[in-house]
Amino acid sequence: MSDALIMSGRALRMSRRNVDALITALALPVMLLLIFVYFFGGAIDTGTNQQYVTYVVPGVLLLCAGFGSSNTAIAVVEDLKTGIIDRFRSLDIGGAPILAGHVAASAARNLVATALVFALAFAIGFRPAATLAGWPAALGVLLAFILALSWLSAAVGLLAKSPEAAGGFTFFVSFLPYPSTAFVPTDSMPSWLRGFAEHQPITQVIESLRGLLLGRPVGWTPWIALAWCAGILGASVAASAWLFRRRTG
Repeated sequence: MSDALIMSGRALRMSRRNVDALITALALPVMLLLIFVYFFGGAIDTGTNQQYVTYVVPGVLLLCAGFGSSNTAIAVVEDLKTGIIDRFRSLDIGGAPILAGHVAASAARNLVATALVFALAFAIGFRPAATLAGWPAALGVLLAFILALSWLSAAVGLLAKSPEAAGGFTFFVSFLPYPSTAFVPTDSMPSWLRGFAEHQPITQVIESLRGLLLGRPVGWTPWIALAWCAGILGASVAASAWLFRRRTG
């Protein structure tokens, strides 16, 4: 645990010193929310009487989590290329604390970006109706998704051969919220796409956040979302352990 805390501090300091990447990670959520609300919101009918900003906020949160988590893959690749991991191993620091440090930094960046999105959303008309239990439940689902995605990104970083290849992970992750209920209801989609959009993990997380934040009945959806996150997290941690031994053995 002490090694993991030290590596988390290192990753956070690296994020703070990389000013360009930090500004991009924090400014991107703000720009995306404004683009979707003011560029596309007036032309999209969500089938409800609510403002589009109320509908789109959960989708923007997950889209930004994908962008933010993808930086973990790039950071892991750069550690491998510079040889710093070999130095850490000579100090008897294992792979789990090193990767956990990058994941913790990713979670911290994403939580700051989430706070910015919420602040801006409130300013332009977002009015949640979450219950007292709904707020921590929504935060728990979002944090579980961020951790699962960050560990998946760490595994991709161990698999990639260059930062450019790891950066390609951004495209895949940022694409997944589009074929979901993030920005439009699935009713307008073709039947073959609707089936995928309604059952993919991103939709389960989005519908959980939307229901919890707006005080609506959510049924088993949050548990399904958490099950997806737990599955992705477990597979990613196991894959990361195997890939770390393979890349550094």
